[in-house]
Amino acid sequence: MAFVEPVTLRDRGVRLEPLALAHEDGLRAAAADGELWKLRITSVPEPQDTRSYIEAALKMREDGNRFAFAVVEDATGKVLGSTSYHDIVPAVKRVEIGWTWYRQSVQRTHVNTTAKLLMMGHAFNTLGCHVVGWRTDNYNFASQRAIERLGAKKDGVLRGHALRRDGTIRDTVMYSMRAGEWPEAKAQLLYLLERHAQ
Repeated sequence: MAFVEPVTLRDRGVRLEPLALAHEDGLRAAAADGELWKLRITSVPEPQDTRSYIEAALKMREDGNRFAFAVVEDATGKVLGSTSYHDIVPAVKRVEIGWTWYRQSVQRTHVNTTAKLLMMGHAFNTLGCHVVGWRTDNYNFASQRAIERLGAKKDGVLRGHALRRDGTIRDTVMYSMRAGEWPEAKAQLLYLLERHAQ
């Protein structure tokens, strides 16, 4: 049995469902909203690579080290983007959340906070994780701010850690949250969502 089993999570008009080949057209359209693949600090697939992006995610799910979701507008079925559990380590009950991107038109809305709240709640409350982690490019300042807004703590920077899509070498900023920190982080995220809804 896999540590992360297929599950659909939903709240506040946002649905996270297991990524599948059926999401190909929707994912391609989401990436086209803002031509997100042109950003050197993200993992957004170019239009012609959308199918192989999904196939790679499915292979990683099969191998047990990544579980990708399509982020969908619940009322319409419109694909808004994608996010994943990755670097899954069942022995220490740890997952990371990443490979996250959204169509430009829903960035800076409640979508990301809702998706993260769903994933963190599932990781801590259902999977029994002790730690949830995040990582991002040292130049992806928007991502760093978003991770810090979740209540995650900065663990440090891995220098010369990975290749960017343009072939340059990036430093990776690492964050984490322990299970004991989750209740306070959850309360803060719910507060932010309620304030946004007013």
